[in-house]
Amino acid sequence: MVHETRSRTLAASHEEGKAAPTKQKTESKEQEGGQQAPSKNKKSADSEGHDGEQEAPSKSKKLKTEESDLNGKATAAKEFSEFCKAIREHLTVEDMRKILQANEQDASGSDDAVVPRCDDVMFYGPLNKCPICGGQLECKGSKYKCNGALSEWTTCHFSTKNPSRKDGPIKAPDDVKNDFVRKWLKQQEGKKYPKRDFDEEVHIFSGMMIALSGRMSRSHAYFKEQIMKHGGKVNNFVLGVTCVVASPAERDQGGSGGFAEALESGTPVVSENWIIDSIQKKERQHLAAYDIASDVVPEGRGLPLGKLDPTEEAIETLAAEVKLTGKRAVYRDSKLEKDGGRIYEKDGIIYNCAFTLCDLVCEINQFCIMQLIMVPENHLHLYYKNGPIGHDQMAEERVEDFGSRVNDAIKEFARLFEEVTGNEFEPWGREKKFEKKSRKMYPLDMDDGVDVRHGGVALRQLGVTAAHCKLDPSVSFIMKQLCSQEIYRYALTEMGHDLTDLPIGMLTDLHLKRGEEMLLQWKQDAESAPESEAAADAFWMEISNKWFTLFPTTRPYIMKGYEQIADNVASGLETVRDINVASRLIGDVFSSALDDPLSQCYKKLGCSINRVAEDSEDYKMILKYLEKTYEPVKVDDVVYGASVERIYAVESSAFPSYDEIKKHPNKVLLWCGTTSSNLLRHLLDGFLPSVCHLPAPAYMFGKAIVCSDAAAEAARYGFTAVDRPEGYLVLAVASLGKEIQEITGTPSREDVKRMEEEKMGVKVVGRKTTDASEHYTWRDGVTVPCGKLVPSRNKDGSLEYNEYAVYDPKQVSIAFLVGVKYEEQNMEVVRDE
Repeated sequence: MVHETRSRTLAASHEEGKAAPTKQKTESKEQEGGQQAPSKNKKSADSEGHDGEQEAPSKSKKLKTEESDLNGKATAAKEFSEFCKAIREHLTVEDMRKILQANEQDASGSDDAVVPRCDDVMFYGPLNKCPICGGQLECKGSKYKCNGALSEWTTCHFSTKNPSRKDGPIKAPDDVKNDFVRKWLKQQEGKKYPKRDFDEEVHIFSGMMIALSGRMSRSHAYFKEQIMKHGGKVNNFVLGVTCVVASPAERDQGGSGGFAEALESGTPVVSENWIIDSIQKKERQHLAAYDIASDVVPEGRGLPLGKLDPTEEAIETLAAEVKLTGKRAVYRDSKLEKDGGRIYEKDGIIYNCAFTLCDLVCEINQFCIMQLIMVPENHLHLYYKNGPIGHDQMAEERVEDFGSRVNDAIKEFARLFEEVTGNEFEPWGREKKFEKKSRKMYPLDMDDGVDVRHGGVALRQLGVTAAHCKLDPSVSFIMKQLCSQEIYRYALTEMGHDLTDLPIGMLTDLHLKRGEEMLLQWKQDAESAPESEAAADAFWMEISNKWFTLFPTTRPYIMKGYEQIADNVASGLETVRDINVASRLIGDVFSSALDDPLSQCYKKLGCSINRVAEDSEDYKMILKYLEKTYEPVKVDDVVYGASVERIYAVESSAFPSYDEIKKHPNKVLLWCGTTSSNLLRHLLDGFLPSVCHLPAPAYMFGKAIVCSDAAAEAARYGFTAVDRPEGYLVLAVASLGKEIQEITGTPSREDVKRMEEEKMGVKVVGRKTTDASEHYTWRDGVTVPCGKLVPSRNKDGSLEYNEYAVYDPKQVSIAFLVGVKYEEQNMEVVRDE
């Protein structure tokens, strides 16, 4: 096949009057005549065919075959190169576009994109569409990649080295009047297209611009040759390069100008071993594995948050100031707030927008901020920032002073909105109408309020705030916790949604509703998820891109399976929802002139919180219940016990009073796990059912309120982190209805639907249960399953402890908040000698 393509190109070139080299002409004649060049090893091959030497000929034959394959590939590559040169001499770019269109190929793009696309199609044959999305394939590096989109949210991820091609001949439009092309096409009639083979080594650094810095182990000329030989380009300047390569000794000696410039701009700096290993392994190695500069980043600059160690990222974001706190907040980096700047509003439209876009296929994770800011003396400014999430150094940022030219500023704002999103601004600004466009950003719908990470009590305010509080000290203690910025910052950090550039804690109900609708749709689609690997990858890619666009993070990844959807999407949505409730309740009272903001928040909470005396019967009962049903929490290799710090009795109009709940049948006092960041919403609105049904822990019962008779189960949710040992467990009285359904396995989708409709009480038996002989009745017929944990009959159950599901919120009443402290057990104290 290679020989055919080689001869046909040379023939067409020869007929146009272009003489081919003598050696190529000779080979061409021999090949066209069906002859082969004589083997130089024929004599030795014959002699090795004698008795007793039968293995040698096969080895020799194998070597010849391999050598022939290599020669064939080299010949084909050379033939293609010659064809490209010839076709570019005889065709204009406009002719190439017409040929691509005639063969149903993509003819759009720049001249530099069209020319190689036409070369490939004419020599190797027209490409069929992408088998996944129907988009157009294009040769990029050593693979063919789809440039289409699976949806408006996701770029197609399909790639292959051997794409499907059309069988028919190349079509040339009548208006492409070129004798060379017509003669060449005539020669191809009845012939098959050759297969394109790639030399992967040639493409190791394809698409990369690399800078070399300082003294290296070998000359710059050597490394430049290796980079260019393997598809890369070398630049003498740091600006715009993919990475800077330097010797580790370079950073120890203070670094050259290029090294310092790379640090300043946030450009990755890697050791020269990155080049060496990539070539040896015939595959581009990850830059992060060869980093030699992340620990010497100058002050004020840094690596992207997503590239930091998660612990370092947490430290940085926990202490960082939230730059955008709500719909009417001026973005901190604009510096205009200090000048008295305010978000501009006209005819009911607030000119403040935030956008995000996550596309894991393209490795895009970006945000954008647009604001019109009016400063005193009627100077209107347009602030614009667009760049990677968590990497300010790579963001485009500008402030434009429009002075009194209000209409011009509004037109420019609207133009930028359409450029970023593909939508007109007016429908979004007035009615929140928006249609997601492919490869365009999606608006983060901010609400008119203040993110609790800014509006809550800061650490430096805690002492003064508590000192001025008129509440009982025990109540002011818990209110101080529930109104602090800290617990909400930690919660968002644990989920990876702790962006300081965006107000995740101040989103509209509409935005949260969209997240819930997406989750319910994914759950429905996942029930009939595609079986093929490529289609399944596309399905999970779509889910991940949607979620991390609506609720951005510095570390997006491809989620797969129900458990990750439960842990990240369902649980994440509920936590973000509850934090938004806290933001609205707390507001910005701690930066106001109020003398007693804690009392103000307590009043808005609308519930009664009273500390339970340690010598009371209720306190003793709860203490015993915890001790009997608790098992240590294990984190890595460390085991944590729990001790009771304080207990509060709670009453609220948001959930049934004790007098109401005691009238119901089958009442049980049960443990409910929650994080501190969810607690304020529980007290304000009562327990809400889970957002949906998923075949995963905490969601397998569907839209239910789930409790347990084991404090050990609730402690798993109440445990926060090693460095934050305080938390709360909730004790609630739950009525399981007249009839309790007891099951031992994971309920099916049909079972869950029936239980939701009938609102029945359900008990799922775990592998461990409480000793029924130790249960007792507390008061008014409320059962306290206060027995030690023992193995149950359900040894193969999916749950470790018993769990109870209640489908009607009116059948659950929060009774107590149990403040606990998690303490490391069996800790060995090492004394200094």
